[in-house]
Amino acid sequence: MSDFDLRSVSLFEHLPEGPLEMLSQSLIECGLARGETLFDEGDVGDKAYIVTSGELEILKEAAGRQVRIAVSGEGVIVGEMALLTAEPRNATARALSDASLVAIPKEAFDSVLASSVEATRALFDVFLQRWREQEDRLRQSERMAQIGVLTAGLAHEMNNPAAAVTRGANELHAAIERYVMAAKAIPADVTLPFRLAERERPRLSGMIRADREEALEDALAVLGVSDPWKYSASLVEAGVVVDDLATFPADHASLVVEIMAAEADVYSLLAEINEGSKRLSELVGALKSYSFLDQAPIQEVDVSRGIEDTLLILRSKTKDIEIERDYQDDLPAITAYGSQLNQVWTNLIDNASDSLRDSATEDPRISIRAVEVGDCIVVTIHDNGPGIPVEMQDRIFEKFYTTKEPGKGTGLGLDTVYSIVVNQHRGAIEVDSVPGSTTFTVKIPKNQNTTVV
Repeated sequence: MSDFDLRSVSLFEHLPEGPLEMLSQSLIECGLARGETLFDEGDVGDKAYIVTSGELEILKEAAGRQVRIAVSGEGVIVGEMALLTAEPRNATARALSDASLVAIPKEAFDSVLASSVEATRALFDVFLQRWREQEDRLRQSERMAQIGVLTAGLAHEMNNPAAAVTRGANELHAAIERYVMAAKAIPADVTLPFRLAERERPRLSGMIRADREEALEDALAVLGVSDPWKYSASLVEAGVVVDDLATFPADHASLVVEIMAAEADVYSLLAEINEGSKRLSELVGALKSYSFLDQAPIQEVDVSRGIEDTLLILRSKTKDIEIERDYQDDLPAITAYGSQLNQVWTNLIDNASDSLRDSATEDPRISIRAVEVGDCIVVTIHDNGPGIPVEMQDRIFEKFYTTKEPGKGTGLGLDTVYSIVVNQHRGAIEVDSVPGSTTFTVKIPKNQNTTVV
């Protein structure tokens, strides 16, 4: 028993005298050293605690890390949610400093709720407010974690084309200089047999490329070209074959080879810079389209374009997964919240890829289909992963419920999907899952004045 005044705690300040006295008789004093854990996420909740001195930090597992969602100081009660819901602790409490507390056993808490309607109502109002505050904090953490995943993916995707542009630009100056020097050295009366710009650059397998380079080196050596290996790779890349050497002037073969190899390098580097720039432009365009920058919250949305933008941004997470697409050719645009719908595709595709990777599925595959059915656009996202256990399927859209391992999910991703599809767009979402096959079916009305039944 403790002489702590429960009226000093906002949760109990409006409790009737009788229930308040009952709780006061049950209080147990306890203490924590700095860094000591009071309870862990997932523990059974058998007590609530009031901090009488010091501070506790409240931590929640999210995206593989512990996120601090609150700091509780003197007069704050912690751990009460588990007593109300009879579910495991949904967060961890750890001492930020040496702390003193008083504990309220679950039995006493239950007795108060059973004995007084006024006490139940007073406690419920406070509980509801704290639940909403915690949910808001976790949703913000979930959004930030998802932004982190997308940012990391984009950085990975942009790295290669950016490096290609940088490398090409750095090497282009030297290649142009070699071309100019070779052009100055060649006599005015010598005409090049053909221009490489008029040739189509061939797509060659590694084996065929190696064979052509070897044959070209031998032929160049016969023409008297010194160090033919210096030129063979560039010429083969530009489409030159052994038969073309018959058109080279015999007296000036080495000079012609020098200038054509330099020309080939210039065109190759320009092509590399162009391809890298196009890739960067595609990624920036996809990001702008994905987020619907500079557009009204609700607009005409091309669903298949939104899915493709999402796949492009998530490419680093799906690079080892086969993506099958089946979009109706004349799929009409719909009136919707575009950036919100893209969150739906992001969560569903990201979950599917996580399931496939975590289960080490052989021949992992995600199949995406979008068709018009009546007044709706129906999108199905299917994967051939391990499936969702039957006993979990009825709960996957619940807040804080996750099928992932502890620390890998907050249980808010599919709740967000449900809220966007059903509440925001008046649509519907269903899941059908057995081992080896999971399909999420999303139905979005073409017009927001329609509700999917």
